Amino acid sequence: MTNIGQIERKTQQRVLRLFTDKTYPFYLGYTYLGNWEEREGNRNIEPELLRGWLKKRGHSEALIGKVLYEFEKAAADTSKPLYDRNKDVYSLLRYGVPVRLEVGQNKKTVQLIDWEHPEQNDFGVAEEVAVAAANAKAHGKRPDVVLYVNGIALGVLELKRSTVSVAEGIRQNLDNQKKEFIQPFFSTIQLVMAGNDTEGLRYGTTETKEKYYLKWKEEHPDWKPGVDTDSKYLTESDYPGVNSPLDVALIQMCNKARLLDFIHNFVVFDGGTKKLCRHNQYFGVRAAQAYVKRRGGGIIWQTQGSGKSMVMVWLTKWIREKVNDAGVLIVTDREELDEQIHERVFKPAGEEIYRTHSGADLIAKLNATKPWLICSLIHKFGAKNSSDGDADAEDFIKQMKQALPTDFKAKGNLFVMVDECHRTQSGKLHEAMKEILPEAIFIGFTSTPLLKTDKQTTLEVFGGYIHT
Repeated sequence: MTNIGQIERKTQQRVLRLFTDKTYPFYLGYTYLGNWEEREGNRNIEPELLRGWLKKRGHSEALIGKVLYEFEKAAADTSKPLYDRNKDVYSLLRYGVPVRLEVGQNKKTVQLIDWEHPEQNDFGVAEEVAVAAANAKAHGKRPDVVLYVNGIALGVLELKRSTVSVAEGIRQNLDNQKKEFIQPFFSTIQLVMAGNDTEGLRYGTTETKEKYYLKWKEEHPDWKPGVDTDSKYLTESDYPGVNSPLDVALIQMCNKARLLDFIHNFVVFDGGTKKLCRHNQYFGVRAAQAYVKRRGGGIIWQTQGSGKSMVMVWLTKWIREKVNDAGVLIVTDREELDEQIHERVFKPAGEEIYRTHSGADLIAKLNATKPWLICSLIHKFGAKNSSDGDADAEDFIKQMKQALPTDFKAKGNLFVMVDECHRTQSGKLHEAMKEILPEAIFIGFTSTPLLKTDKQTTLEVFGGYIHT
């Protein structure tokens, strides 16, 4: 073994201790599955491990056999591109595998992961996982570290010595996903990582291009807006006994609860591109979830280009699943933004969203039980053909009241997400929205710091900051 190999090996052994050694600071609680360099038949679905977990859940051998067949069939379907194969597998991971034990019986959905109770799953880590070539024309590869949950490979990690750029590890991951190497192995993978001890960790998912790999940052619980941003994020100094930014990121991202939350709630297949959340998106959504649970509104302020549209998508998906009889209205103040929300944000992400075409149409849809997800221009709350945010509020609300059916009441638990809320809410338009939708919860999004001229009004409408 070369000196280079020995240096990287030391990093790898320390990382494995972080995952598996109870005496190591901030031990993550994974089981060490072994060095699989010489082990034959390494796969992204280890059937005996998955079978054992399903058996502990009380499923019969016959049912387990059918579940394994359906799941392995989806993962091994090389007639589909990796994106589609991975999307099919993700659906089975997230929602379960529907199987019918006998002809004529109703289908039963069997969960492969207990998302609600992370500790009820079997977390394992293997090193030097030798994966056979995809076909006779391809070449085998050996990922440094693979993370398994219930025998299903969900994460891969390539490690480099401090003097070699993390970019080398990223390119290695990208090569491994090519047809001429071990592409089939990545049909179950959700988190693709590369790291070293100087640059820390970078993460993406399957087929993420090198320039889009992300750096994770954990917000310090004691940080307050207005304080020096250098103190906003946790560092090695906040983890006694930990000296590497690589270990800090792994502690933050790969602890059991965070890893499952990340995969379950922050993955999206967006019109041909699979995406994961950035740290600001994750914490913005998590903060908003807490507000939603107590039926509170507020403002999410994130810088331009930080991906607030995807924050809307992930929050909307969560609301649909967690809030009974939920309805969501996305409000914008420009035609191009309304079109973007409809055509390039929600629809590619797999959410069918209805785009209103008039004020009357909007009122009619709010007065019905379906659709549950709507987008609309703000001026549709006002006079016909008017988009003037300074329109006289009294006449404005009077006109709307005259147009409302006598029995009007927005159906369900309605959440109104207002894009660029500093523009749409600083005038009088919000009064009509509040008048018409008195029980709705309002969440504002902005990428522009609130100026003194509109800050007070905006905060009055939405109730303060959810996340900045």
